[in-house]
Amino acid sequence: MINERKPKIWYGGDYNPDQWEKPVWDEDLRMFKLAGIDVATLNVFAWARNQPDEDTYEFGWLDEMMDKLHADGVGVCLATSTAAHPAWMARKYPDVLRVDFDGRKRKFGGRHNSCPNSPTYRKYSVRMADKLAERYKDHPGLLIWHISNEYGGYCYCDNCAAAFREWLRKRYGSLERVNRAWNTAFWGHQFYDWEDIVPPSSLSEEWRGPNGRTATSFQGISLDYCRFQSDSLLECYKLEYDAVKKHTPDIPATTNLMGAFKELDYHKWAKELDVVSWDNYPGLDTPHSYTAMMHDLMRGLKDGQPFMLMEQTPSQQNWQPYNSLKRPGVMRLWSYQAVARGADTVMFFQLRRSIGACEKYHGAVIEHVGHEHTRVFKECAELGRELFELGDALLDARVKAKVAILFDWDNWWAVELSSGPTVALKYVEELHKAYDALYKANIAADVVSLEADLSGYDLVIAPVLYMIKPGIAQKLEEYVSAGGTFVTTFFSGIVNESDLVTLGGYPGELRKLLGIWAEEIDALLPSQSNTIVVRNPGDGLQASYACGMLCDLIHSEGAEVVAEYGEDFYAGMPALTVNRFGNGEAWYLATSPEAAFLQDWLPKLCASRGIAPLVASAPEGVETTVREKDGTSYLFVLNHNAEAVSVALGVQSGVDMLSGRNLSEAAELAGRDLWIVKLDR
Repeated sequence: MINERKPKIWYGGDYNPDQWEKPVWDEDLRMFKLAGIDVATLNVFAWARNQPDEDTYEFGWLDEMMDKLHADGVGVCLATSTAAHPAWMARKYPDVLRVDFDGRKRKFGGRHNSCPNSPTYRKYSVRMADKLAERYKDHPGLLIWHISNEYGGYCYCDNCAAAFREWLRKRYGSLERVNRAWNTAFWGHQFYDWEDIVPPSSLSEEWRGPNGRTATSFQGISLDYCRFQSDSLLECYKLEYDAVKKHTPDIPATTNLMGAFKELDYHKWAKELDVVSWDNYPGLDTPHSYTAMMHDLMRGLKDGQPFMLMEQTPSQQNWQPYNSLKRPGVMRLWSYQAVARGADTVMFFQLRRSIGACEKYHGAVIEHVGHEHTRVFKECAELGRELFELGDALLDARVKAKVAILFDWDNWWAVELSSGPTVALKYVEELHKAYDALYKANIAADVVSLEADLSGYDLVIAPVLYMIKPGIAQKLEEYVSAGGTFVTTFFSGIVNESDLVTLGGYPGELRKLLGIWAEEIDALLPSQSNTIVVRNPGDGLQASYACGMLCDLIHSEGAEVVAEYGEDFYAGMPALTVNRFGNGEAWYLATSPEAAFLQDWLPKLCASRGIAPLVASAPEGVETTVREKDGTSYLFVLNHNAEAVSVALGVQSGVDMLSGRNLSEAAELAGRDLWIVKLDR
């Protein structure tokens, strides 16, 4: 349990006293007490303050603040400060600076501007982490380590090129295997010397395609460079992790992830984190189901272990085109949305607003006016009071689901590096379409990796399972044969882990499981559409639905045809099939349907497997989930609507932990309000 040293839902966020004069510190601490702040993240970007030159380290300000916070009962999430290297380092050791996608050497500036394969960066970042851990290893206020901050950003420098070649040697063992994996016979790209391999960039294999999407001549090269850069940054994290763990083996360590962040394979990263933490920044128009899916993705990174909500804004952001305020009640509601889906902390960026630079208009608990008489502060203080009263009741409670959605970074990279068949295909959007249909039906789903144990799920959904890595086809066959239900979609089973097409007909290694083969894939223009015609409408399914983007032209090899295409030259060909396999069944959806189809079909499929909604009925805009602990279930019901709604709990009953109200059958839930119902056993 992450909260052992402070057994409640941690409440606080990023605090930057190094940006302020000391008289402000005491006023901040006074206001922290008023707001119920009990954890502060320190030292995130203080490397230049801590190390003014190569040989000098100054931690006096940090000593003082660590002591002040502890004396006031505020624990510390202590960052290693290595997310932005000092200017002297860039001047004296230019190898620390990245080279961008277009081959330009960066100057000092920004923040994520350090080459992950720079010997200089690795030397001094590890030394800083080591000195901090040695200094504060016995400090009673230290709760958790925060390694660097929001890792990301690729580099294409000579150090990265050399490291890439070494990474390839370890992965493939020989140039012959590299050439085979990358299909370098195409366009005469055969490599006969490791030194001939260069990073894929705008100077070599890649270019910026439509909507800023990376396009590449050689998907295999670009795919491996994504893997390599993710691994390189992870290695930087691990070096600092080892440095702090040497001195504080019992203090957990993390770094803040960013949801569906494309550059890094978070499934690999999660194995190196003691606890997952992440930064949640939805916009005013972000679907609530998308935010929920991101929380579930973060929870799924470590087999359902509770995670940290490391950052969110109390009010508004600063980097979006239109930075809307969170309406009254929304900050509280979205904070509890994170808790509902597995967060054991509620933390903000930031506790006090900066006065200058690019984040001066990013929201904070303490606004520029500098006192507690603001709407935002009052809402934060009320939430702090509630979290204090909840105590440790929800800590380490788990979310349990009978449905899993498979999420895989390699598939994401490969799908969107593809040179066809359509630029409209977005991997995460396809996953969200399936997740959203379940969310709207109040059906719980986990979002897990291909490595996850699937035996506990009755239904597994894998949209656009384009890449079939070694062992995955067999794993899915065993799951279905044992009685599971598997669903996948168009553009699945096409390639292996090197993005080489599996010959013999799509969907390749999934062909036996699905009982179909596909001969062509039609890419529709945005203005075009087709229809899915259901053979036997009823039981919640309509006669036909619109579909588009991609249409696989498939043939049954034993699978039952449930629906067909209604138009074009492939009218009458299968659009939805089910194949009985062992004791289970495997479904294939050959096209991208309108939302109504998934909203009708997936709940029906769940019902046929005995998977029930979490409440009897709830209107649009109401979110539900359940956390369980020591045999007790806590039902969260969140109303994202501005107006009150009626929610039918069905046969369930219990007490709302926030209001003390007894709830059963149907009850009214106020706008932008929620219940945490401790259900009767």
